[in-house]
Amino acid sequence: MPATHVYKLTAYPKETRLLDGTPVTLKPMTENDGDALLQLFLRIPPEERHYLKEDVTSPKVVQRWARELDYDRALPILAWVNGRVVADATLHRTRTLARRHVGEVRIVVDPEYRKRGLGTTIMRELAFIANENGLERLLFQAISGREEAAIKAAEFIGFVKLAVLPGHGKDMDGFPRDIVIMEMPLNGWLDW
Repeated sequence: MPATHVYKLTAYPKETRLLDGTPVTLKPMTENDGDALLQLFLRIPPEERHYLKEDVTSPKVVQRWARELDYDRALPILAWVNGRVVADATLHRTRTLARRHVGEVRIVVDPEYRKRGLGTTIMRELAFIANENGLERLLFQAISGREEAAIKAAEFIGFVKLAVLPGHGKDMDGFPRDIVIMEMPLNGWLDW
């Protein structure tokens, strides 16, 4: 059972609209959402899945996530359109007390729903949750030259480039890729 007491999640499910008017429902992942999340990952091109932290095409991996939900460690917010998951954005927190005030955002958007404002919307949603629950900073990592739309969405909502780690990633062919590390200070960021 997820540790739902950690975050204030009374606003969910939440209805919103994309730039083209498409209605979207945002809600935290539940143990019943594993199959729908797997279908999203199967629609992501292999060259993009390569940069994700686990084999998201493995039903065992995704079902484990659904079975072992722990909102205190990782809070996944799913975007739904017509009964399909079209985006997954996750707010990660470490259990280490010295870094408990910093969260990390990870996001995957269905190719069919890109350039419609969904990435920005769901990333902003995680920032609201983090801010509302006392986090002081958010981090976001992206691969330079491969995830430019995600970098732009992050910058749009207030992330700034903190560092570039040259060659710290490799593409599917083994060529080095730079990792861009971005940060958003919270503590009243909504005021500006």
